Amino acid sequence: MLQKREKVLLLRTFQGRTLRIVREHYLRPSVPCHSPLCPQPAACRNDGKLLSSDVTHYMIPDWKVVQDYLEILEFPELKGIIFMQTACQTVQHQRGRRQYNKLRNLLKDARHDCILFANEFQQYCYLPRERGESMEKWQTRSIYNAAVWYYHHCQDRMPIVMVTEDEEAIQQYGSETEGVFVISFKGILNVNKHRAQIEAFVRLQGASCKDSGLVSDILIHGMKARNRSIHGDVVVVELLPKNEWKGRTAALCENDSDDKASGDPPSEPMPTGRVVGILQKNWRDYVVTFPSKEEVQSQGKNAQKILVTPWDYRIPKIRISTQQAEALQDFRVVVRIDSWESTSVYPNGHFVRVLGRIGDLEGEIATILVENSISVVPFSEAQMCEMPVNTPGNPWKVSPEEERERKDLRETHLVFSIDPKGCEDVDDTLSVRTLANGSLELGVHIADVTHFVPPSSYIDTEARTRATTYYLADRRYDMLPSILSADLCSLLGGVDRYAVSVIWELDRTSYEIKNVWFGRTIIRSAYKLFYEAAQELLDGNVTVVEDIPELKNLDTKSRQAKLEELVWALGKLTDIARHIRAKRDRCGALELEGVEVRVQLDEKKNIHDLIPKQPLEVHETVAECMILANHWVARKIWESFPHQALLRQHPPPHQEFFSELRECAKAKGFFIDTRSNKTLADSLDNANDPNDPIVNRLLRSMATQAMSNALYFSTGSCAEEEFHHYGLALDKYTHFTSPIRRYSDIVVHRLLMAAISKDKKMEIKDNLLSNKDLEELCRHINNRNRAAQHSQKQSTELFQCMYFKDKDPENEERCISDGVIYSIRTNGVLVFIPRFGIKGAAYLRNKDGLVISCGSDSRSEWKPGSLQRFQNKITSTTTGGESVTFHLFDHVTVRISVQASRCHSDTIRLEIISNKPYMIPDTELFQQSSLLLKSDLVKEVTRSVEEAQLAQEVKVNIIQEDYQKYCQTKGRSLYTLLEEIRDLALLDVSNSYVM
Repeated sequence: MLQKREKVLLLRTFQGRTLRIVREHYLRPSVPCHSPLCPQPAACRNDGKLLSSDVTHYMIPDWKVVQDYLEILEFPELKGIIFMQTACQTVQHQRGRRQYNKLRNLLKDARHDCILFANEFQQYCYLPRERGESMEKWQTRSIYNAAVWYYHHCQDRMPIVMVTEDEEAIQQYGSETEGVFVISFKGILNVNKHRAQIEAFVRLQGASCKDSGLVSDILIHGMKARNRSIHGDVVVVELLPKNEWKGRTAALCENDSDDKASGDPPSEPMPTGRVVGILQKNWRDYVVTFPSKEEVQSQGKNAQKILVTPWDYRIPKIRISTQQAEALQDFRVVVRIDSWESTSVYPNGHFVRVLGRIGDLEGEIATILVENSISVVPFSEAQMCEMPVNTPGNPWKVSPEEERERKDLRETHLVFSIDPKGCEDVDDTLSVRTLANGSLELGVHIADVTHFVPPSSYIDTEARTRATTYYLADRRYDMLPSILSADLCSLLGGVDRYAVSVIWELDRTSYEIKNVWFGRTIIRSAYKLFYEAAQELLDGNVTVVEDIPELKNLDTKSRQAKLEELVWALGKLTDIARHIRAKRDRCGALELEGVEVRVQLDEKKNIHDLIPKQPLEVHETVAECMILANHWVARKIWESFPHQALLRQHPPPHQEFFSELRECAKAKGFFIDTRSNKTLADSLDNANDPNDPIVNRLLRSMATQAMSNALYFSTGSCAEEEFHHYGLALDKYTHFTSPIRRYSDIVVHRLLMAAISKDKKMEIKDNLLSNKDLEELCRHINNRNRAAQHSQKQSTELFQCMYFKDKDPENEERCISDGVIYSIRTNGVLVFIPRFGIKGAAYLRNKDGLVISCGSDSRSEWKPGSLQRFQNKITSTTTGGESVTFHLFDHVTVRISVQASRCHSDTIRLEIISNKPYMIPDTELFQQSSLLLKSDLVKEVTRSVEEAQLAQEVKVNIIQEDYQKYCQTKGRSLYTLLEEIRDLALLDVSNSYVM
């Protein structure tokens, strides 16, 4: 007899309303159990597939195990598996159709000993969800209850093993029912010992794998060992016997995926393994290049199966079916992998779309976006409808309600911003004043983005998906529409804006913090300063007031009064920042950044020279105030929500990662103590060569490379001692000061508002994320941040190659530069070019086996011979007895050229042409030259091209209306401008320094 129940679902709409859905749910006394031990097979109607009768126990995976380890559950060695309906529905709802179809096919496959049990329709297995019970707890409880029923249904003749990764469930249910065991999934793997001993669950990362802590580093050598796994897949690795371990080569290779033997001995053997299972296939869209016309013709006129080459070296060739191979051979094309048969060397895929021509700027930029899984379509109409209006006919105003609820600082505080020249998205301002009691008050005021971006709104969902603003070399893709990022959330001068403020009361002499206040405010920034003007004022140069619009048109008396007030505020901020920085320095804060260089243009708007940008103290002043605000907000939200606060951790690096840094410093007579961040910072400060400042910059660069990446995390997911930020020397840190361009800061703003409401005993308006949901969000943001960093790096390298590509490396003066050797390999050296900020490999042995030789005039040439590598040097000896030695930190003259690639990205190629430093005519500039900020080079080159075109009165089209509205690009294609300039012969090609 059927029993009727009602399932009530509460769904939240995008408008924030709660929708109640009631569904009828019918329970049956008997449902198919598919067990040969069933005492009532007729009642259960066990038709079709049955479990094996020769197993020692039945295994029931919980919902989380089915989600994360389905690939292992497919192993034929695992028998007697019962998949509960609850777990299968969770996979359907949370993992999508692809994973769910894989589970359905597994259940249908007669070769696999597994069945589906409909526990939610069984009268005695069904459990309604209790009020306040989380979905995860209810799912685990339902599966355990069904496991107990199944054990008793089989008359206690077959033990049931429920496998889970929930330690709380193991403690709660482990000994509750005799015959029903609840153990960890990794434990059941050790019991079964199937296939081979499984040493680690890892994510495949090119030629090596890193797991969550079981094995630190495993080398996966060769395509056979990868076993049809692709970069990014989560795989199971079998650790090979020690006598089969291999080492990484110490030689320079053309690309990271080059597995060919180089003839050089490998490094010390390291743990080596092979992939024995794929837990999760993270296939995505891949950019590929079709074979050339000759290669297509060699496959036959009617060939439809074409092997295409991915842009990413780490991805194998993909076989697709097409009759358009010849038509598409000059284009970058997106394909998607569909399958990889066990009998095939290559995966199968299908054509998706065309990106653009090979070498075209827009096509190459689109390639970078696709390869980093960055999708940045214009904001939709629904998202833009949520945006406030601010037009000349309908200007935005502060609402009376907000005026009552917020602290009004417009008339009481001197608020101002300090940003780069031309900055539009001003998300932070500062203030400082003397209080009536004699104390000082320091304020950091951040744009109140969360006022305009409510949780679960359309724009919030889009911002969460993007997670960050993507900055490429010549453009940016904003996280929020320009009405917010460049207008209502930008703290511009002379306009009212909503802010979230952190205000400290400081001792007037020691600057120690006496009190702190957090809250929502209304501000009106008095000045929109740029860094150079602020520094001039600090240095006492008052002539810069002509560059400050807010002071420019005042009468002399008013201007002098306001100028004195501003100069006092800047000076006091600087003093406070010095105190804050000194305090962090005493705790071991690291300074790892280099110096920037700007591009100097001549009268024809061509690049003339590179002039170092001196670091300004005002940069550090602003940075210290932001760090202070981030630190105090981190403390506040953690104190209020110790298990669900979003913080940022920077774990200490592994000591072995510092080995190259220590050896390089030793070559110059320096000792680098890496036992702590304090000793490392002190050692780097002392490692200064008075004759060569590049040495210290390279050592700091090596220290940066040894660092782990800073990551966002939920405080409920790790112990408090793991919260520490190694680089900043702070016990707790988060990101609060840039909500316009970082979604993490939006989450932190909501947490801070909730903490303030909690202190006031008020109802928390926004539903806070649970620890689990917050941890998933942190993983997503961390992933998007990595994508943003990679795309920025790749776009910068693209423009570097464009800059040098059209230049003749044999005759062009700009292609010859000074380089510094910073690493020794068995067949070459790694060289840093200070003038352009380029790092690359310079081979000392070419592909023909010839080695470099330098004659009496120091010019290099290739001759037969051999190389001998030592710890801090490498010697090239010819068969004629000539020898030349290159030491670490030697200055050499290098020729810069571009190594073009049709299928992959172009790369910078370095060639040592002399073992002596390169001396340019302007020796004074040579002594000043330092690291060039790559993005500055691109922007200056782009600007020079545009200005040159305007100078010749060439008409250009303006930005498309949609892009202008949504702030998705900076304007015309640089490639188009270059082509037009070349066609019109506006520039002398022989003397041109444009890309």
